Amino acid sequence: MAVLSMAVPEGVRLSVGVLDPGSGRSAVHGDGVHDAASVVKVGILAALLLWAQDAGRALTAAERERAARMIRRSDNDSATALWHGIGGAAGLDAAHHRLGLTATVGGADGYWGLTRTTALDQLTLLQHVFGPSPVLNATSRAYLAGLMASVVPEQRWGVSAVGPGALKNGWFPRDATGRWVVHSVGRVSGPDGDRLLAVLTEGTASHAEGIALVESTARAAVRAFADPV
Repeated sequence: MAVLSMAVPEGVRLSVGVLDPGSGRSAVHGDGVHDAASVVKVGILAALLLWAQDAGRALTAAERERAARMIRRSDNDSATALWHGIGGAAGLDAAHHRLGLTATVGGADGYWGLTRTTALDQLTLLQHVFGPSPVLNATSRAYLAGLMASVVPEQRWGVSAVGPGALKNGWFPRDATGRWVVHSVGRVSGPDGDRLLAVLTEGTASHAEGIALVESTARAAVRAFADPV
């Protein structure tokens, strides 16, 4: 795996990963662990789909309604309901283990947004969603990818700065500092083909500043990936 060289603003923590799903070639910058915020909702739904597969059943109407609200609108109440449905942190961790995530740990005390994750683990999860997967079946992958491709317009920022695709974003301000956690993960189509992207940031002064940083980082990472030094 290659290493990306990225400029990081002072006072900000940043991790980014890029993967070419065709060749499997990947590159990362930063190996830090971040609070996942709402990008964990991709993992929650992947876990729910995996348990449904194990049981040989389709999602219920209520589960599908909550899943759609959770991914498309980033609805937190729906995420909480599905989090409990998969068994909370223990259920998420078990699913992630089967999916090959090695550094992601479910949030303690019911706080799913405080799940700890890395850019590399997010790339691993995205590979299961958007590529052949030995764990998630084709129906599960298509369902999750379809929801990520239809997020509401006001949430189509982030890695989509590179090009159209499917994504999930996450964000929240730190109570202690007022500084923002802002993330974006997904698959995008750019001039050099499809890319899986995970950009995790912490420390910007505002949500808008975080979005700008995520988008500039996504563009820079894809450019660096296409033209490695």
